[in-house]
Amino acid sequence: MLLDTTFIIDLLRGDNPAALHRAEELDQRFESKGVASITIMELWRGALQSNQPDKEKRKIAELISSLLAYPFQEMEAKKAAEIEVDLIKRGEMIDLEDIMIAGVAQVHNEPVLTRNLKYFSKIRDLSLELY
Repeated sequence: MLLDTTFIIDLLRGDNPAALHRAEELDQRFESKGVASITIMELWRGALQSNQPDKEKRKIAELISSLLAYPFQEMEAKKAAEIEVDLIKRGEMIDLEDIMIAGVAQVHNEPVLTRNLKYFSKIRDLSLELY
């Protein structure tokens, strides 16, 4: 299961009951959980822009240390390019970071856990799990 940035943010904030419940379910099922390196970049960027960057970076580091980190390398980049071109051709462009996360998910055959249906649903053949 690839955890999207929105899910991680909801967990870190602790104010989304659906995200907290879903995290408990994943833990109880001992399901593997991972994040794309792109998600780590997005989280770190947010921490650096916050009013308390050191505190936010510590929270992020603690959480991601318990997750698998999926890299964005050649195969993932090629898959992301395929996704991007398909979206451009259909006139349904979304954020590049979400395209890259989808590329990682598809290469590693992992579903994406997100509440961002607006963007991720535009990507063909992407397995999604919502919370």
